[in-house]
Amino acid sequence: MDQLRIGIIGYGMRGYIGQYWHQFEGRSVVTAVADLDDAQLVKAQEAFGADVFVTKDYHELLKRDDVDAVAILSPDYLHIEHVLAALEANKHIYLEKPMAIHIEDCQTIIEAWQKTDVKLMIGFNMRYMSMYQTMKYYIDQGFIGDVKAIWVRHFVGFGGRYYYQDWHRNAKYTNSLLLQKASHDIDVIHMLAGSYTKRVSAFGSLDFYNDEANFQADKLVHNEEAEIDVEDNNVLIMDLANGVKAAYLQNHFTPEYSRNYTVIGTKGRIENDDINQKIFIKTRQTDSLHDQSDLEIQMKETTGSHGGADPQICQAFVEYVLDDKEPRASVADGMMSVVVGVKATESVRSNGQVFDLSEYLQYLQDTFQSKD
Repeated sequence: MDQLRIGIIGYGMRGYIGQYWHQFEGRSVVTAVADLDDAQLVKAQEAFGADVFVTKDYHELLKRDDVDAVAILSPDYLHIEHVLAALEANKHIYLEKPMAIHIEDCQTIIEAWQKTDVKLMIGFNMRYMSMYQTMKYYIDQGFIGDVKAIWVRHFVGFGGRYYYQDWHRNAKYTNSLLLQKASHDIDVIHMLAGSYTKRVSAFGSLDFYNDEANFQADKLVHNEEAEIDVEDNNVLIMDLANGVKAAYLQNHFTPEYSRNYTVIGTKGRIENDDINQKIFIKTRQTDSLHDQSDLEIQMKETTGSHGGADPQICQAFVEYVLDDKEPRASVADGMMSVVVGVKATESVRSNGQVFDLSEYLQYLQDTFQSKD
């Protein structure tokens, strides 16, 4: 196969990334789009040309001979249905994060996938952001010694606009925003630490968007018929298998949008400033440990959405299918971010109960040992 022909299921919030697959250096092209919204299908034809096949029935897309792979960009709660159908149709799959909204659904996907020769890739685009790849490089080079702690502050500016006016606000469709939003960050924490979480606890509540006045102040539409039962203020604590301690803080009513990562090691710490596109490395000033100077790294400008990550991850999917080049995030990574997000949500809703995740670590070890 010289060119990957891609069908998109769900052309809503993330559908725009199709631009990076359409005639990407001649190696990929978008041939079909499925969405329930007529307006989205019109947009798809405007983006990919009048010849692109559009349909409201994704099963029709999966039947087509001119679709080799599908990008599943549909709402989270539909992932399980769409993935299983794509596996049945023997189509390669790019699956937007989170993998699913229930742990059992992840296991169902993995077990169905292992019976096929299909390529399955999880859409963790933060793995392709130069900011976090640069931080990982300096960590791996030993600039801060052995990693012992990771702290993440996630300021979700405009959280009300994007997450409290549609399906995201209902646990039936998202489980929680600790899963929906934090699945990226849980995965990056695992990446930077080089380990998965073995125990988790969390606290959270709906502190702001439970008040009609705050919707009005933010000039948002509050459809009171759609229940809000996901938290907007969360604190997550993670104990990783290699001893790293991690904390993730998420707030949806902050003025700005930013992710602040701080990684502390035995020789120093590395921290990012994504607003000013800088990374800072501070080393411990002791004779016995100090073998690196403090650094301030100015990141270069990138092109493409999500800090240049979207075109890179789209290219990675093409290379995965056509060239057998493994992506930066595995299916196991996808499942573990869901495990942590789901169990953290259970902890929030059970007064901070601590959950042991050993059974899921063992499940992945047993499952992927046989595949490898």
